[in-house]
Formats: sequence, C-alpha cells, structure tokens
Amino acid sequence: MSKKLWGGRFEKGTDKVVEDFHSSIRFDQRLYKQDIRGSIAHARMLGRQGIIAASEAEQIIEGLEKILADIDAGLVEFDVAAEDIHMNIEKILTERIGDVGKKLHTGRSRNDQVALDVRLYLQDEIVETDRLLQELITVLLERAEEHVDTIMPGYTHLQKAQPITLAHHLLAYVQMFGRDRSRLADCAKRFNISPLGSGALAGTTFPLDRMAVAQELGFDGITENSLDGVSDRDFAIEFCGAASLIMMHLSRFCEEIILWSSQEFSFIELDDAYSTGSSMMPQKKNPDVAELIRGKTGRVYGDLMALLTVMKSLPLAYNKDMQEDKENLFDAVDTVKGCLAVFTPMIRTMRVQSDRMKAGAKGGFTNATDVADYLAKKGVSFREAHEIVGKMVLMCVQKSVALEDLSFEDFRACSEAFEEDVFDAIRVERCVADRKVPGGPAPDAVKAAIQAARERLG
Repeated sequence: MSKKLWGGRFEKGTDKVVEDFHSSIRFDQRLYKQDIRGSIAHARMLGRQGIIAASEAEQIIEGLEKILADIDAGLVEFDVAAEDIHMNIEKILTERIGDVGKKLHTGRSRNDQVALDVRLYLQDEIVETDRLLQELITVLLERAEEHVDTIMPGYTHLQKAQPITLAHHLLAYVQMFGRDRSRLADCAKRFNISPLGSGALAGTTFPLDRMAVAQELGFDGITENSLDGVSDRDFAIEFCGAASLIMMHLSRFCEEIILWSSQEFSFIELDDAYSTGSSMMPQKKNPDVAELIRGKTGRVYGDLMALLTVMKSLPLAYNKDMQEDKENLFDAVDTVKGCLAVFTPMIRTMRVQSDRMKAGAKGGFTNATDVADYLAKKGVSFREAHEIVGKMVLMCVQKSVALEDLSFEDFRACSEAFEEDVFDAIRVERCVADRKVPGGPAPDAVKAAIQAARERLG
C-alpha cells in the first residue's frame, strides 16, 4: 500500500475499502487543468516571495507543464490510492523531479486548493454555457424574423385565449434565456475571488502574495475571511440554481414542442434528425429529444437539492461532506450544456405549419376580447361590454358558430353600439395588428423587440 502524503501521524495504512470509498479521483480528475494552473501560479509566487528558491519554483513549474501536456495526451494514469487530483499531481511531480516537488504545497492546503480549482472550473463552464445560450437566442431571433406575420393562438390554462404570432411567442423565450444569461454573469462576478492563501482554515505563517496569485489567475480579488474561503460552496449552489432555471425554461418550451408536434395540434413538424420511431408501431414519429430535455430538468433540480442538503448542517470550516459537491455540480454543468447543444438545432430545423397555426387562432373565440374592446371604444363600459360578449359567446356555443359567423342583426340585437365595421375589427389579423403596445404581438412591436434583443446580444 502506497504511503500517504499526509501519513506521518498514522501507524497503519488505510483500509482498502475505505481507500476506495474515500477517493475522489474518479470524478475530480476533470479539474486537472485548473489544478495545475493554480499550482503554477502558487509556485511562481513562492519563488518570487523567497519562500522557496527561484530555481526550485522554475523546476516545479516546468514539471507541472510537462504533466499537463502528458495528461492532455492521455499518457497519465491516475492512482486511486493518491485520493484526489491534487495529491495525484503532486505525487507525479515528486516522482519526476524529486524532493523539490514536495515544496509545492508550502503555504497551501487541499482545502483552499480545491476551493480555487472549482472556482476556476466554473468560470470556464459559465463562459461555455453562456455561449450556448447566445447561440440559442440567435436562432430564436432568426426564427422570429421568419414568422413576424405567422398568426397562432395564444393560450392561458392551455385553452385558447387571444391571437398572437409565432414570433411573439418565440420572443418570450428570448426574454427568459436572456435573464438566464444575466444570472450566470451575476453568479460568475460574485465568486470571482481567490480563496488561495486561506490554508486549511486559518491562513498561513508564510508571507504569501495572495493578490498577485489572484491577478495571475484572473480573479477580481481575494476572499476576506479564511474560514469562509475554504468552506464556501454557495457559488456552486448558485450556479445549480441558475442551471435549474435554464432547464425549467427549456422544459416549458419542450412541453410546447411536444404538444405542437402532436396530431391534435400539428403546428410544427420536427426534423427527422431530432425525432425517433417506435420498435412496434411503424407510423410513429416521436419528439424524444424534447421529452428527454423535459425529463432531465428534474435531474438538475436534484443536483441543486443535493448540494443544498450537503451544506445545510456543516459547521465551519471544511468538512469531508463537501467532497460531495463535485459530482452534482459536474452533472448539472454537463446536463445543461448537453440539453442546450441539442435543443438549438432542433428549433433551427423544425418546420412550421403556418396554415394550421392560423386556423387554430380562428377557433376558440380568441377574438372575444377584441369584441369587448370594440364596445368599450364605442362608449360602453368595459365591464358591461364583457357581460355582453360573454352572452354572445354562449349564444355561439349553442349555435355551434364563431363570433364572426354571426350576422350584423345578431350583433345589433346584443348591443346597439355595434356598427358594420365590427367585422373588420374582429378579424384575427386585425386583432394582432391592433396590439401595438410595446411588448405586444403587432408586427412593428415584434420587429422592435427583435432589434432590441439583437443589440443586447452585441
């Protein structure tokens, strides 16, 4: 059994079962780039501060750079007995350059080391997640531009409510995903401080230049309390919260894609590349990609709840429970990125059946509110107009006709305020065009919203 780097106080080796149970190298090896990057900055500072010889610092840095290249090339096999990525890299370094490698950990604990690595990792992943969100928003804007005039029913309670356009509907998700980007940026800004130098919990007696290391690694500053520096994981929880909201927005959209692609709606047809069939029923074309994203949303929610539960009762400072932060964080990152990567091309390639959408907008009395608004503009109080139109809808239901199928005499029998122009006012095209309020579905309002969204993207 290999000797532990922390084994001086112990008389016996770690039980093999405990060793396997205790080790995190199976999953935290993905932090190797961040770990080596942090170690290089730390070693350079140690040499600059005279804590170790400058020549020793250079030897350590050169050794770390070679280890990084070898890991990238797939030439390194990690050792479970070395427990984690930090001790694996230090072990390899010492094997290669000798006792000088043992000086790397001067003035540092794995507690502040891992807190640094996870921050560096999450910085990189937020950049990539934001890029995927930008790509999705770009596609949504492109599709919205194609369908400024594509009329469809808007829904409340999954019942037809008022006519809108597909562009207006898509722009609602542009707003949601835009807020998701803002949350990620806010999260990244908040945790962009370096914990390195916090030590195990109480700092160190060595004259570390914490700010120089932070600046080299791209941080805005340093943590102001060493206890907090090593025991804080709220930044990981915050990311999982932001990821959960991204997934919630994707899931809502997927639910609509699933409905719209059904025979009952037939508003869209998904490209074959983003659909699957049935092993038994030859006619099936299933929206499995959308369904999987909807299902994976619960997985990311679970990652968030797991992290909250891990942290909820931990006394200061570091506790081994916190090793459990990584698998859930990694899973949330992987799941969100994977879902965005497949969702965007699914939207880009879906075929819109505009005639079906417009036909849907003409049913379900979606113009009833416009009839009430018409009366209100003629001097009838809206509350009275609402009552009148409610009775007209009931009459239409009993006759199995639409409001626009009524005769002018029928309209006049309900209110003398109706005039011949009512038939133009309640056409679905007119209903949409008249909603010119900023943020509404009228073509000019939609075009302005598209332009504003493009300017925000830069």
